[in-house]
Amino acid sequence: MKDAYENSSFDSLANLAIDPEVLAKELAAEIDGDPLDAIELEESGADQLKVSKECEAGLRWLKAGPEERLQGLRVFCEHRDPRALPLLVPLLQEPSPVVRMSAVYALGRNPCPRAVDILLQMLRSDSNAYVRRATAWSLANYSNSSVLKPLVQSLEQDVAAVRLWASSSLAEIGSNSKEKAEIAANELLKSLLIDVEPGVRSNCIWSLGRLYDNLSPDLKHEILESIITVLLNDNEPSVRYEARITLEQLDNPQVQERFKCLVDEGLLI
Repeated sequence: MKDAYENSSFDSLANLAIDPEVLAKELAAEIDGDPLDAIELEESGADQLKVSKECEAGLRWLKAGPEERLQGLRVFCEHRDPRALPLLVPLLQEPSPVVRMSAVYALGRNPCPRAVDILLQMLRSDSNAYVRRATAWSLANYSNSSVLKPLVQSLEQDVAAVRLWASSSLAEIGSNSKEKAEIAANELLKSLLIDVEPGVRSNCIWSLGRLYDNLSPDLKHEILESIITVLLNDNEPSVRYEARITLEQLDNPQVQERFKCLVDEGLLI
């Protein structure tokens, strides 16, 4: 059954050179979360011998022709194997956006320190927005301090799909230290208040919730007030819902008391 699924996926990949949107659907979830979450769950109980065989095949495919190479990239979007790194990094320079995007996702699954500079350059200037979006996601797996500022710039300046993943990745990078958390949270707060895309605003709220415990009291207070304002006034129901869920999950008695007051006052149902 899996072979039939993989053959279907690879056939789809062959057509992606003329349809970047299909590529986006094949290699990443749109908004729902980390595009590799489901793969992590699947692999946790996988037979290691089977995984090893798939990686061996993937390595052979990466060294073969264009069609086989896409099959190899697909393998390393699912599995980790350090032997793939020397074969993946050069593919970031390929003219085909299909190959570049696939390699970016594979290097998110298989982080490689020497790929950081290339990935940052791609985030700044790759001509294909789908490639930049993949790069914004993949950089969440790199804790290098040089990643933070480019992600902030993408959150401020890029198209909505890239901004969406940049906002999520900032939560991951910010979780590495209190200093990074403060920088990331300040930028996410700005975008929450001004971004026109509801999906980006929702992701900013989610990310602020992730960073909340590592922030200074003053910034915590500012975030709380901003999320409450969004909860009461945002025009988009999905954004208000994310604001409510985040408030409910914050482990802070003052936050919970404030939330209860809003309910008691009839401002929330």
